[in-house]
Amino acid sequence: MPCERKPMRYGHSEGHTDVTFDDSGKFIVTCGSDGDVRIWESLDDDDPRSINVGDKAYSLALKKGKLVTAGSNNTVQIHSFPDGDPDGILTRFTTNATHVAFNHSGSRVAAGSSDFMVKVVEVSDSSQQKTLRGHDAPVLSVTFDPKDEFLASASCDGSVVVWKIDEQTKVTSWPVLQKSNDVSNAKSLCRLAWQPKTAKLLAVPVGTTVHLYERDSWEHVGTLSDDMITQPINVVAWSPCGQFLAAGSVGGFLTVWNAESKLCVERQKHEKGYTVCGMAWHPSGSQMAYTDTEGCLGLLDALPTSSANALMKTHKAPVVKAANDYDDLFDEDDDRVMDEGLSDTHSPAKHPVVGGDDDDDDDDLMPATGRVKNRGSFLDDENSLDTGSLKLGQEKYRDEDDAGSTIAPPTGSSLLPRPVYDGPLPTPPQKPFQPGSTPSHLTHRFMTWNSVGIVRGYNDEQDNAVDVEFHDTAVHHAMHLTNALGHTLADLSQEAVLLACPATDELASKLQCLHFSSWDANKEWIVDLPEGEDVRAVCLGQGWAAAATSTLTLRLFSIGGVQKELFSLPGHVVSMAAHGEQLLIVYHRGTGFDGEQALGVQLLQLGRRKRQVIHGEPLPLSFKSHLSWLGFTAEGTPCYVDSEGSVRMLNRSLGNTWTPVCNTRETCKGKSDYFWVVGVHENPQQLRCIPCKGSRYPPTLPRPAVAILPFKLPLCQTTTEKGQMEEQYWRSMVLQNHYGFLSSSGYEIDGEGQNQAQKEQQELLMKMFALSCKLEREFRCMELAELMTQNVVTLAIRYASRSRRMALAQRLSELAMEKANQLQEEEEEQEESEGAGGHLNSRPHQARQEEHREEEVEDAQEMETLETDGENRKRQSRCLNPFARGAGGSPEKPSPKPISKEGRVNPFKVLGSGKSPSSSGQSRITNVLDSMTSARRPAPLGGSSGKQNKGPILKPLAPKPKTKTQSTLLQMATSKAANKKAQVNTEPAVDRLKQPEVPPPDSPVDNSENKKPRTGFQLWLEENRKSIVADSPDLPETDVIREAMGRFRSLSAEDRLSWTERAKGQSVDPADLKKRKRAEEVGEVDSENAQKEADENIAKKKRSLDSTAKLSAFAFNKN
Repeated sequence: MPCERKPMRYGHSEGHTDVTFDDSGKFIVTCGSDGDVRIWESLDDDDPRSINVGDKAYSLALKKGKLVTAGSNNTVQIHSFPDGDPDGILTRFTTNATHVAFNHSGSRVAAGSSDFMVKVVEVSDSSQQKTLRGHDAPVLSVTFDPKDEFLASASCDGSVVVWKIDEQTKVTSWPVLQKSNDVSNAKSLCRLAWQPKTAKLLAVPVGTTVHLYERDSWEHVGTLSDDMITQPINVVAWSPCGQFLAAGSVGGFLTVWNAESKLCVERQKHEKGYTVCGMAWHPSGSQMAYTDTEGCLGLLDALPTSSANALMKTHKAPVVKAANDYDDLFDEDDDRVMDEGLSDTHSPAKHPVVGGDDDDDDDDLMPATGRVKNRGSFLDDENSLDTGSLKLGQEKYRDEDDAGSTIAPPTGSSLLPRPVYDGPLPTPPQKPFQPGSTPSHLTHRFMTWNSVGIVRGYNDEQDNAVDVEFHDTAVHHAMHLTNALGHTLADLSQEAVLLACPATDELASKLQCLHFSSWDANKEWIVDLPEGEDVRAVCLGQGWAAAATSTLTLRLFSIGGVQKELFSLPGHVVSMAAHGEQLLIVYHRGTGFDGEQALGVQLLQLGRRKRQVIHGEPLPLSFKSHLSWLGFTAEGTPCYVDSEGSVRMLNRSLGNTWTPVCNTRETCKGKSDYFWVVGVHENPQQLRCIPCKGSRYPPTLPRPAVAILPFKLPLCQTTTEKGQMEEQYWRSMVLQNHYGFLSSSGYEIDGEGQNQAQKEQQELLMKMFALSCKLEREFRCMELAELMTQNVVTLAIRYASRSRRMALAQRLSELAMEKANQLQEEEEEQEESEGAGGHLNSRPHQARQEEHREEEVEDAQEMETLETDGENRKRQSRCLNPFARGAGGSPEKPSPKPISKEGRVNPFKVLGSGKSPSSSGQSRITNVLDSMTSARRPAPLGGSSGKQNKGPILKPLAPKPKTKTQSTLLQMATSKAANKKAQVNTEPAVDRLKQPEVPPPDSPVDNSENKKPRTGFQLWLEENRKSIVADSPDLPETDVIREAMGRFRSLSAEDRLSWTERAKGQSVDPADLKKRKRAEEVGEVDSENAQKEADENIAKKKRSLDSTAKLSAFAFNKN
């Protein structure tokens, strides 16, 4: 029996498909898991018409211009054909409808569902329904008796039932199938088929055979089988004449039997071995279309219409007669444009193999069709089907055929094979989704479920609304929102509810935010996206919102509705999540192959210093899985779950890698059970999820209960004691990384919880150490000891000594010494870094304090007074009001004589050049000593031995030593700020570190030094300081004072005199004013140089004494 298998072509995305012909046979109609119904004019139709019927389409039926589909939205819909206009909903179920079928007249539709029910609905009046109850599991298939009296159905409960339609009762039942708990887990789809016209036989696929049951008697009258079929049969279909039965199996075998003789008249193998899940005969009986689980469509051409042709080889009819019969099989309008490049003369039926009389040899080498089994030359690339190549193939042999050549053409095996792509096939990209949401096609669904609350969406005939429920009602009360815009995306935080809807023909895509935590009256804002841009994913952070759109753009908004940054994504977004200042984005970084998804991930910090933590690295997924949940733990660690149940968490301590911490599939009782994740906690270690039996997501009603799963790292040999302790230790290490992240981000951490975790880790290490000692694994003991702290290593030494393992104890002692030295070095480095940080930060701190300093320098003699007053106010700024009591306690020096070079400079120059022991060596060591001893060194030259005050509590010192010390230190600090070419760079830093140790007086000392009145320059600088700083914001304090001096001098004598009178409240002698002016002009430079040199000398003396004291304290403490 001749038959031609056409090359398959891509029709739908990967998943279940179904196929049928229209009544005239002009169109092939298919449906698939992408939710589309496609209408093909032929197999070569490159632009089929598409009708979207939902998220997925499981089955379809077509009769008399009515197209009925069973989709994943729990409904059976009807459309007009071929226009594709919706014509309403025939019936609804509580779960997915699995199969639909028309009766012979097209007046009724039967539908089976996963809720165990079968419904029979009148097409003209859908209210006329009959419900058949009795199955105990989801229904696999239904089929009408051609006489419209009975209906047969198969179920996952293992039974095939025949119903009396009018009476809605069972007639008989056969428990012949293998039981399963869901259609997706069934071994076979068990598509039943009733013999047309006569309605005598009911075909039931049972395993690798087909059972035939007789009508009325309901007895098993025959079995059709074939040795080539090794896997269960999925679907059976009768030819229109009712004489032939075709079957498609899980392994891709296509077999045709003669129902009367029970002989196999045709065998075909799917070109790639995929499961056949849909099959339909052409009304003429000459073709049969079939589909597979990869979404591809195929065609068998030149099938028989009579038993005589089927038994052609058995009857050994003459070759010419066979050829004539073969020609009669085709319709006159069949132009055979899909003959794969072969002319009629290449058909094996017209040119049987020479030597056909040798039946034994032929039977060994040839199938029942009389053709060569090897059809490798007919393989074709279903992803790149080129109809042009088919036409070229026809033209290649057309001349030869038209000439009537009697030369036998080459057999199929000798033809040059067409180029075939046999590599991996692309995977359909995963559609974007919102974490914690159920599919959008459901009428009642979860729009999001997170740690804050639940957002439910309702879209049915009664209501179209959104309900918001909070786990903690203290955050906000529950809300009921009307969904007039048709929002499909939602996210919920402690501050707001964010909703988004796709664009329509009239309206743009919108982003709506209900900021319920706002303190003003207007709590809602809406943003319209540009034309042609749709929101694909949304999320809410702390004070901001994000939306990823179809134009590969991510838009940021403030929580109040201000548009902020936007940037482009490397690929189409899959999902987004936010926590605090963190934003996690998963997108398609490319095309996956062989069921794999190629996803990339970005992690951004959106705080004050915005940065990207993860730069688009690939996201690890389980084999042939997709992303099912994305989010953060309650402590702020990114994590995600894939469709295989693997939970992975970001390991910040291992270079931002992803560590698997749990597998929910290990806890599932059945293969069709799943856990729907809603939250993750690290302390305590909990995975919060909802168990779903027979489904991947829960229903909205009744409210599902949340279960808690423990974490478990997939380490090896976790059944042993060693493996269990290793798993507990490393799980604790991974799940405590959030402490360091939160601490570095400025958040408060649970110190008690962190200490408890570290204690448990050390206990586990000690237990593993003891176990290794018992097993005489001393090298392993050393490896474990390296993970211990110093105190626990001491316990390990005691344990090893008591176990009389002296060599191990000796090595552990050396390790303990190394750890002690490391700990000491770390402390010293930390103190050194703190000292260096104080040195570097002293200048900004000093500049901030000196912003409140106001002083007057009218000549070189008053420069000392200026510096002393400024530094004094800087120290007093923490507890005293500047200028509250005049100029402070600094002495006013009328002339530079008290600090003359002859009296003080030479002795200190010797100390400075010769370097005292405390100042010898590198300057870095001096800084280390300063930082280590400054906290406990007594105030120098003060006579008071209290510790350094860290707060505003100040202790007064004796008046005279205080004034001297204060003046000396202030002179040193100011001279360092004014003269940047100092000989020793480290010593001023020491003095700046010591400045806070010298407290200002609680009350001014009653002597002549504290009686200086307020000057005119101080008053002028107080009022004009802001303008000077605004003109030159980067100037140091000394330069600001110099600039102020210059501007004050540029004033007229009368203006300066008036400022002075205003400040002092008394008159100034004009002669004295002129004298001062001359002193400024003549002796300014000399006075300043002399003052600087004297200040340096005094500072050197003070520093030498201080360094010696520090070194002594350091040596004493170390001993």
